[in-house]
Amino acid sequence: MSKSLAAVAVAILYQEGKFLMQLRDDFPGIIYPGHWGLFGGHLEPGETPEAALKRELLEEINYAIPLGGCCRTAAPIKFRSYADNRVIRHVFHAPLQVSLDALVLNEGWDLGLVKLEDIQRGKCYSSKAGQERPLGDIHQRILLEFVARA
Repeated sequence: MSKSLAAVAVAILYQEGKFLMQLRDDFPGIIYPGHWGLFGGHLEPGETPEAALKRELLEEINYAIPLGGCCRTAAPIKFRSYADNRVIRHVFHAPLQVSLDALVLNEGWDLGLVKLEDIQRGKCYSSKAGQERPLGDIHQRILLEFVARA
């Protein structure tokens, strides 16, 4: 009997050629501890990926991402899904419509707008950590594939 995959929704949020990323807490037992990654999280039972994305962004950074309706130009667009033996990641993209100062980091160690050069190098400096920290492999892959598709 096969075990069902966990499902998560993640956001590629961009502004002025940079990508919003979260420096994950450096706690043992979490996936990619102390690594830069995309914001998002697990789907609740019966929740759509779009609804999970909206909920997770509110919980993690207090960002109300526009979903459809009058704000269609800023609504997240499905990029693609990535599956491995543990999880399926539903990846969406949208412009970040506010400044970093308007975001409230409620989960994670740091956040920042990461340059493409840092994504290509696979690491980025964090002022809160006081050092460069690596990007999570899958997050780097997603962003590089997103940039390459244009």
